[in-house]
Amino acid sequence: AGVPVGIPLCGHCKSLAPEYEKAAQLLSKHDPAIVLAKVDANDEKNKPLAGKYEVQGFPTLKIFRNGGKNIQEYKGPREAEGIVEYLKKQVGPASKEIKAPEDATYLEDGKIHIVGVFTEFSGTEFTNFLEVAEKLRSDYDFGHTVHANHLPRGDAAVERPLVRLFKPFDELVVDSKDFDVSALEKFIDASSTPKVVTFDKNPDNHPYLLKFFQTNAPKAMLFLNFSTGPFESFKSAYYGAVEEFSGKDVKFLIGDIEASQGAFQYFGLKEDQAPLILIQDSDSKKFLKEQVEAGQIVAWLKDYFDGKLTPFRKSEPIPEANNEPVKVVVADNVHDVVFKSGKNVLIEFYAPWCGHCKKLAPILDEAAATLQSEEDVVIAKMDATANDVPSEFDVQGYPTLYFVTPSGKKVSYEGGRTADEIVDYIKKNKETAGQAAAADTEKAAEPAATEPLKDEL
Repeated sequence: AGVPVGIPLCGHCKSLAPEYEKAAQLLSKHDPAIVLAKVDANDEKNKPLAGKYEVQGFPTLKIFRNGGKNIQEYKGPREAEGIVEYLKKQVGPASKEIKAPEDATYLEDGKIHIVGVFTEFSGTEFTNFLEVAEKLRSDYDFGHTVHANHLPRGDAAVERPLVRLFKPFDELVVDSKDFDVSALEKFIDASSTPKVVTFDKNPDNHPYLLKFFQTNAPKAMLFLNFSTGPFESFKSAYYGAVEEFSGKDVKFLIGDIEASQGAFQYFGLKEDQAPLILIQDSDSKKFLKEQVEAGQIVAWLKDYFDGKLTPFRKSEPIPEANNEPVKVVVADNVHDVVFKSGKNVLIEFYAPWCGHCKKLAPILDEAAATLQSEEDVVIAKMDATANDVPSEFDVQGYPTLYFVTPSGKKVSYEGGRTADEIVDYIKKNKETAGQAAAADTEKAAEPAATEPLKDEL
């Protein structure tokens, strides 16, 4: 059964509601039964339920099977027909038996499919295969057979058991004989993404793009104009580099600048820098080679793997005039203002589109104006969408505020959101020059032997 968890005032919940009702009607006569239910998470008596199932946002849809023993996130469409088709796929066995060649024709439909080839449908390998199929059935089609020769490019003499993954890219077919559940999941995850993900306007590439940007692995991205003459030479050089560094823990993408405007904005790139390669090592560590030539790709990537490159930082220009009560800081001067100025700094990380940030802006202006005579206090703000946020700060939403003292003490500000409350907080928690000096002296006096201990902890 599909269960959405929402609140009555949620805009996305209101948009989903009529489609969900329509899907429920279409599925009401389905055999076996598919029941759609809903929960109002705003109701006090339902809040423990939302907590139990780790509901973080609204609407959240979950699929319950086997009396709640098997629970999965719903990852399908949000319109009625799409909901119906997606849920129909969730009923019945997670893996279908391939008994004859005609049962396997779907394996060549240009999608990703996983087939287990066994000597018999029993034992640990088969059980583990079905467990993975059940867990990943929302993302892939699974099949199983004892007749390897029924499969496209099948070989009756193939050594069994094995898992064969069919895909419409790279080597087309790849096998694994490791039936450990975790190993199977990793094999499917690694094999179901192209060696080089293409970022263009082709909707077929969209699932691979989502997977690429969601991975925690380092990402290498080559952006250029696909419609210009040098494209083929760049593509050939890039694919050659991918093969050369195939053993490295890095994912690769090639992107058309016409389709990649969102990525350019996110990373702070400009079209006149292309062709360019960007490596995102982590959220706060990036490396950029602009105006790259095809023949430089391998050498530059080698320098990255050898640790020879200097990180690139997304930053707005440092303001020439910064005379307003709330000071504007950017990635290129945030450390100077916040950590090296010798002042008590309240810094806001905001997004221009954020409604709560817009509401807070005049309040911070008022607080900063009130404190203008306090020479050891600064209230500052940074556009976190246009600048890389320093690794010292954890910014998960907007606005996020931190209070940093001259000695380097850093506290997430969770106080009131009126000007008076902000002013009171700063006055009560700020350090004087003497306190900051004492804190620095205390730090300097700490025995050096404690440093390795800190690292180990």
